[in-house]
Amino acid sequence: MEKGKQKKFNERSIASYKRELKGVELRQGRKDPLIVLSFRDFDRNQGQSFNDWEQDEILALAVSKLHEVCNLTRLEATRQQIIKEYPKGIFPPNSDFSHPKHIAPDIAWCSMHIQGKECVIGYFDDNIFNIVFLDKDHRFWITEKK
Repeated sequence: MEKGKQKKFNERSIASYKRELKGVELRQGRKDPLIVLSFRDFDRNQGQSFNDWEQDEILALAVSKLHEVCNLTRLEATRQQIIKEYPKGIFPPNSDFSHPKHIAPDIAWCSMHIQGKECVIGYFDDNIFNIVFLDKDHRFWITEKK
């Protein structure tokens, strides 16, 4: 190698490594994560099964609604009242369901109406909506008829 070219690489300054951003948009902050579904805590002993909902022809509708809610953040789903979040640590006082032993007592229960009185019941763990019950007859949080 010639001496002139070799010297050129030795004399390169730190300034020559710096580059300026030209017209590149920087992301401001972190975007909230979208809802993810989990059936890990699904209780097969209470409510209905997936087969029951399939026979009643509401399983496909439920899956479609759950698919749609996965395009939202937790905050968006609760603000739009797609998912209703109840106070933390309170299991409904008037319910045909009982608190499953495998679920912590201090969670905030949630309900998502599919159509009419059919609901999916669960709770959030960050952005994960853990589905626990299928409630076809609105028996999780029983209210007086108005």
